[in-house]
Amino acid sequence: MAERSMSAPSAEERTAGAQPQPRAPPAAPRAEGQLTGGEPQAQSTAATLSAEMETLQARAAAAEQQRDDYFAQLQRTQADSDNYRKRVQRDQTEERRYAPAPVLSALLPVLDNLQRALEAARQQADEGSLAQGVAMVESQLLAVFNRFGLTPINAQDQPFDPNVHEAVQQQSRSDVAEGHVAEVLQPGYRLHDRVLRPAKVIVASPPTS
Repeated sequence: MAERSMSAPSAEERTAGAQPQPRAPPAAPRAEGQLTGGEPQAQSTAATLSAEMETLQARAAAAEQQRDDYFAQLQRTQADSDNYRKRVQRDQTEERRYAPAPVLSALLPVLDNLQRALEAARQQADEGSLAQGVAMVESQLLAVFNRFGLTPINAQDQPFDPNVHEAVQQQSRSDVAEGHVAEVLQPGYRLHDRVLRPAKVIVASPPTS
């Protein structure tokens, strides 16, 4: 049996036998303003960042306001504390200043008796050793009183003042102006700027016709 000779197809046969491949249609041109697939995501990210920035700014403003409020409250608290401390110090100073008042008040009748004894001795022209001793005790007691801030109230011939004088009676007098102290029955005393005991006085009234 005779063999049939086989030969490779030529280039023209290969080209003629190949089927043509279809070409992909060209991409449609993008309209002006039309977004590509990545642009919406970028804009969304920018919007998120902007919102987060606004939130952070709002939180920062709130934190600053809270800081200012706390600072103002601290200042008020410190001012209140300073005022309280000053008030306590002032009260303590006042308390120490007037602490001797009860003792001094209790000693005033002793001074009254010494002064009455000296007045009786003067009326009798008694200048003996007893009167001199009483005068010395009176002087020492007055010095102690003065050291603690106790001073007598000047009342004789002064206008009557109910803040420092206690009127016992009125008396018709021509030698003393009306409404003035005509006579001091019991001396009054101040402890610093407070009246420890008002002076008991007789107030002059117009003379009767």
